[in-house]
Amino acid sequence: MLFWRVKPLDQILENAEKKSLKRQLGALQLTLLGIGAIIGTGIFVLTSVAAQSAGPAMMISFVIAAVVCALAALAYAELSSMVPVSGSAYTYTYAVLGELAAWIVGWALVLEYAVAAGAVSVGWSGYMHGILHQVGIHLPAALMAGPFDTITVNGVEQPGTFNILAAGCALVITGLLILGTSKSAAFNAFLVAIKLLALGIFIAIALPAFDGANFEPFMPNGFWANEREIGGSLLTVGVTAAAATIFFAYVGFDAVSTAAEETTNPQRNMPIGILGSLGVCTLIYLLVAAAATGAMGAQPDGALANSKEPLALVLRELGYPWVGTVVAVAAGLALPSVVLMMLYGQTRIFFVMSRDGLLPERLAKVHPKYHTPHIITMITGVAVAVFAGMFPVRMLADISNSGTLFAFAMVAAAVLILRRTEPNRPRAYKVPMAWLICPLAIFGCLFLFLNLSGHTELLFLGWTVLGLVVYFLYGYRKSQLARGA
Repeated sequence: MLFWRVKPLDQILENAEKKSLKRQLGALQLTLLGIGAIIGTGIFVLTSVAAQSAGPAMMISFVIAAVVCALAALAYAELSSMVPVSGSAYTYTYAVLGELAAWIVGWALVLEYAVAAGAVSVGWSGYMHGILHQVGIHLPAALMAGPFDTITVNGVEQPGTFNILAAGCALVITGLLILGTSKSAAFNAFLVAIKLLALGIFIAIALPAFDGANFEPFMPNGFWANEREIGGSLLTVGVTAAAATIFFAYVGFDAVSTAAEETTNPQRNMPIGILGSLGVCTLIYLLVAAAATGAMGAQPDGALANSKEPLALVLRELGYPWVGTVVAVAAGLALPSVVLMMLYGQTRIFFVMSRDGLLPERLAKVHPKYHTPHIITMITGVAVAVFAGMFPVRMLADISNSGTLFAFAMVAAAVLILRRTEPNRPRAYKVPMAWLICPLAIFGCLFLFLNLSGHTELLFLGWTVLGLVVYFLYGYRKSQLARGA
């Protein structure tokens, strides 16, 4: 069953040409798309989650997550340059392990992209609520958080009903994506510039205030994942647990690979976009984490750990309240660029799955004027808005990570299998020391997955089982390969 209904690479490329998207993205645009997708909720919001889990040792967590992502990025760079079509890990798995494995990966990618878009929308809403509070606008508590989340108003923690700002963010970005890829890319470049400027300002102010005493105790919750009660809640904490959550901060570089079918000279530009964006973001993350911890401290259940706008909080505590507000505004303006890339990636994967017949093919219909898969974009956007309106950011981030780690491991395995089965196929980029790098990538993904909370792992298992039911009820009979197409 593992290698059942394998779709040859040549056939994948041929099908893409028959119903393709317009090639209009270059290396710079891809790199900016990658940076736009990576830098977002992970550093603007999850810094507080990392502090709660690992304390000052979150610096180690950032490094662990970065290393695993870098190993996976090398594998993505090789496959995306070989198979320059939409679909990311789903397409690569279809060509190597077959239809059933490809469906499982594509189903897992829903967690990576759609759920991640919801998580970023929730993170954005936290900064927006802070901005509105600064100018005297107070939304009802029921509309500031979802039913599985709480919101603190005037020092009192209150349950939510539906996060209206988070849902609205997802719907607005959905509309933008329907209008066209080039318009979205231009908008994204503008937002990336704002985001980088805000982080640069934060580093310039917070880093000089560095105090080594704020790193003591350095590892309050230990290195390995364990459960402790913090702030009245039982949480999975520790350096490795924080790394598993922080991993979300780096997710996004692989979204570049979903744009392969809309990229000019993909053999050259895809590796540049993937590796370049990841390298830039890793450096920025380490500087921001060091500056925040050194300036204010990052002990579990401290002020930073409990903030929904941690970077703005640090600047206010340092005596720069107006700069903190500027950074909060910048985050409010820039975080939607991550939602844009996550939604973009999800719709392109659904587009290819529909083109392959595993989902209804009418979903792959391209708008005659805007040249975008508008039907699947609208459906995905509404679903993401619901996620964002109901769930808290930490829960969404962990669930997203489970699907991402599975997909990354499959991509690394696909590189090794193709090295054996098609050694002579042209490779514009090759993973150096592939038989060392790719197994390390697989091990790293498994390691982080096992450090997620137990309920997250169970949710992933349940999601996979549901996906298998959907496949055998529809895709098993309707796919192109099943029909001999």
